[in-house]
Amino acid sequence: MAQASSSARHDIHSTTDQANGWSTKRIAVTALFCAVAAIATLFLEFPILPGVAWLKYDPSGIVALVAGFVFGPATAAVVSILPYLVHFATSSGVYGVIMAVLATFSLVMPASLIYQRKTTQSGAILAMVVGAVVCLAACMVGNLIITPLYTGMPVADVAALIVPALLPFNLLKIGINCVVCALVYKPVTKALGN
Repeated sequence: MAQASSSARHDIHSTTDQANGWSTKRIAVTALFCAVAAIATLFLEFPILPGVAWLKYDPSGIVALVAGFVFGPATAAVVSILPYLVHFATSSGVYGVIMAVLATFSLVMPASLIYQRKTTQSGAILAMVVGAVVCLAACMVGNLIITPLYTGMPVADVAALIVPALLPFNLLKIGINCVVCALVYKPVTKALGN
């Protein structure tokens, strides 16, 4: 009886237990995704739209989107939040962190939730389209609320930037994230052995 109880306890605490979906491999790969996303957001950001150099793109959204497609919404949430916390120590500060998390989370969560239920090519396309629409709306609303707090600009001035700067920048950013995710998802999945 004691032996059976000990065996049951071992199974509950096993690092390879798949019952809850968080195996040692998944935890390690999630940590790797977070590290890659943090490096991307810190060192690989650059302007992608002429005339608005203050709007910078980084490929961390690709990493989060791939993570969400590989392991599902819980991993997507982790990789959409943790890597951006490093920005508390940069000039971006709290407002930069909020905007980065908002932009990534709003793309990746709807996409990973849809793809989890429909893991086909058409499911992936639908997932990314829905994620893109949600992200675009979230970024526009987020800019109207957060940018005035961060920069001190009046809301009307931020609203005036939507069509010439914010909308095209976010469309381009979301498009790059989705296209690159579509291109790298299968090779990454094969490399991870999933």
